[in-house]
Amino acid sequence: MSTASPNSLFGMGNPLLDISAVVDKDFLDKYTLKPNDQILAEDKHKALFEELVKKFKVEYHAGGATQNSIKIAQWMIQEPHKVGTFFGCIGKDKFGEILKHKAEEAHVDAHYYEQDEEPTGTCAACITGDNRSLVANLAAANCYKKDKHLDLEENWKLVEKAKVCYIAGFFLTVSLESILKVAKHAAENNKLFCLNLSAPFICQFFKDNLMQVMPYVDVLFGNETEAAAFAKEQDFETNDVKEIAKKAQALPKVNTKRQRIVVLTQGKDDTVMAMGDKIETFPVLKIDPKNIVDTNGAGDAFVGGKIFLCCHLIRF
Repeated sequence: MSTASPNSLFGMGNPLLDISAVVDKDFLDKYTLKPNDQILAEDKHKALFEELVKKFKVEYHAGGATQNSIKIAQWMIQEPHKVGTFFGCIGKDKFGEILKHKAEEAHVDAHYYEQDEEPTGTCAACITGDNRSLVANLAAANCYKKDKHLDLEENWKLVEKAKVCYIAGFFLTVSLESILKVAKHAAENNKLFCLNLSAPFICQFFKDNLMQVMPYVDVLFGNETEAAAFAKEQDFETNDVKEIAKKAQALPKVNTKRQRIVVLTQGKDDTVMAMGDKIETFPVLKIDPKNIVDTNGAGDAFVGGKIFLCCHLIRF
């Protein structure tokens, strides 16, 4: 039994229905996909989702980066149920109903903004070997509105109940104003605000949005490719992951009661953490490749484990 109370963990992001399949290199090449990358769907990817379903054996999962992490944290907490709260936008359709059902199954207190202009978002997870290439069609997830959901009294009360807030960087493309409202609330009330770099394109093409939020970030997550992109855009002039972690930690911060923690994963290589005045590394347990199903959601699960700890160790 966890000591965490209901709604003490808050997440906001892009709820997506994952369509997952093992594909071949020709399929990746056809749609100019990289083996271990995350992109937003463009016009050239319109046929991808249909071809994936027709050509390969697919599995459907309730997904989206933030929702995945909240679900994992809740799974680790077990009881009480609904420690994890999640906000996001879905369509009034079959996929939206599936997502609501899956959130309920996972004991997550999901409060979706439902609209009928766009269908529920999807994400193609194209798996090759140990890698996965993600192509997200945000659709409804892109329609989240601060004034129509986050600002509502009954919803904002759930944010006020939270002690830990987590948002994946993907949401920077959707509602910067919503992120900033939550981030400022966290800083003003000395709550833990966590952000994930999420993908290289976030660091590159949404740099301005990212850097508006960065001063409020208490815990920053990322992987080695995202760290490299972030370092390049910030003119850190280094490719060393440890140095990148230290430089990211030293960026300006609003809530000076908490020194920023930076956690950067590197696949099978050591995870790097900048905490206090130390840079620590943590070896990753070796796994027989035969036991690896795929790596889709691995980073989200890692973060879920970390924010689970945050719910127990609020001073983290």
